[in-house]
Amino acid sequence: MSGTPGSFARSVLADRHPALIRQVADAFPYPPEQRRALDALVEETAAPASADATSGPPIGPLSTHTHTHTNTGPDTRTRADDVRRWAEWGAEAYVGRMSWYEVPFLWAESYFYRRLLDAVGYFGPGPWQGVDPFAPFKRAELTGPEVADELAALDALDDLAPDDRDRAVLQGALWGNRADLGFRISANGSTANASSTKAPSAEASTANASSTNAPTSTPSDDLLADDSAALWRHLAAAPPGTAAVTVIADNAGRELIPDLILIDHLLHTGRAATAVLHVKPYPYFVSDATTSDVVDCLRRIGQAPGRRARETGARLWSALGTGRLAVRAHPFACAPLPYADMPADLRAELGRATLTVLKGDLNYRRLVGDRLWPPTTAFSLPTGYFPSPLAALRTLKSDVIVGLDAGTVAALDANSAANGGAWRTSGTYAVVQVRTV
Repeated sequence: MSGTPGSFARSVLADRHPALIRQVADAFPYPPEQRRALDALVEETAAPASADATSGPPIGPLSTHTHTHTNTGPDTRTRADDVRRWAEWGAEAYVGRMSWYEVPFLWAESYFYRRLLDAVGYFGPGPWQGVDPFAPFKRAELTGPEVADELAALDALDDLAPDDRDRAVLQGALWGNRADLGFRISANGSTANASSTKAPSAEASTANASSTNAPTSTPSDDLLADDSAALWRHLAAAPPGTAAVTVIADNAGRELIPDLILIDHLLHTGRAATAVLHVKPYPYFVSDATTSDVVDCLRRIGQAPGRRARETGARLWSALGTGRLAVRAHPFACAPLPYADMPADLRAELGRATLTVLKGDLNYRRLVGDRLWPPTTAFSLPTGYFPSPLAALRTLKSDVIVGLDAGTVAALDANSAANGGAWRTSGTYAVVQVRTV
């Protein structure tokens, strides 16, 4: 639950969310109406004075607009659909009845971002409709020197053997998950200082892949589980020209770029005949990717000076134009629910995939039900309902984890106890976990 004393969930609500609201308020010249709404959200979500208390102001409702001119705001049918969905997703049970610290963490965290968008007028009507409150953070990252260095390093892939190139591209997508603006707010109190969570560059990934100690089951102390060989075997087993890969994205910017590079690699090498990239239908969790972020990343890749980056950008742009690569933004992407509760249309679509790749911490939490399973629980147990073979590429930033061996867990727990760390939430460790049956 969100208010469990001393939990990661409570720290997100009590520490990360107020810091985020301050940053959003400082990033735009919002008028008084928006600033009052942001201040009210801070007060409503403030932690109880006592560290073990869960009482507080009741969770407030979504705003309701009755403006009907679709040229300046959403029509009433769209608004009604959104309110109806959130009622079905738990608003009827929680809003006005409980505090933020008395409800499931996944629900509270998701609803917070929906309320934040309401506060800044994202859904309109009005001049701030559609203005992404997280865009300044995403753009600053996308235009930063780290992205330029990582794109330039792509040319080093040409020097690798095919298997090592596969490994380098997959690990680039995996470790790119460290590039999470929301996590940096929690870790540093600011997005400006991100050195402690800097993602390894593509050059570092290629160097690791070409090492004589190439990844096997546990290629490094930081990679706690590695089923990547099963991923490649599964794609190779598909009849030629039939493999359809779905990637459910997590963050934009420095993480989305290696995700797009992985998609291009799968298409270009023939491992996938088609690919679908699922993103969020609206801004979410600070840096979660939307369709506009995909376009921004494609332009950034295509404008890089390196030959391989330019070719990758051109191929991806063409793939979107021909339909080999499609972008989806299903409403359930922003639902405060586990994937076990996905609607029938999404289940049917994902069921047609040869492989679904889920990126990031939030998708992992939703995949396994956001429950504190024993960490040695087999990955296949909480994911058996998923309608297609799947692979989870995830850097650990929350408590939920499955699929580890007992020795690894014991060593991590002992190290954390000795050094005062928290291995489950530090953003240091990662997993590649695959279920193909």
